[in-house]
Amino acid sequence: MALQAYRGLLRAARVAFQGDERVLTAARASIRESFRVNASLESTDPELPGAIKHAEEVAAILRQNIVQGKKVGERYKHLELRIHEDTERGDNDTVKFPNGQTAKIDGKTCADR
Repeated sequence: MALQAYRGLLRAARVAFQGDERVLTAARASIRESFRVNASLESTDPELPGAIKHAEEVAAILRQNIVQGKKVGERYKHLELRIHEDTERGDNDTVKFPNGQTAKIDGKTCADR
């Protein structure tokens, strides 16, 4: 399971940081170091499932929520975004209202639409 999580994390970093060798190299180094720190965990150690779950969650965030921006022209006013098939494309309703509140439009909540 740990090897699978490690490989999945490396793949997610490759997808998230494709074309940016400096950031990809730093991400790989960070992933290797994190796994080295936990390399001494035994298969019976109660911390192991939590460490593997953490790696899987980080991989999901890298795949779904990280979008690369590239400066177009001299200013940062115009960015070219690299959105791939794994990028999460949801609406912003969950961040528009605090504490999970929803707005009603035509008798329906935003979550019902």
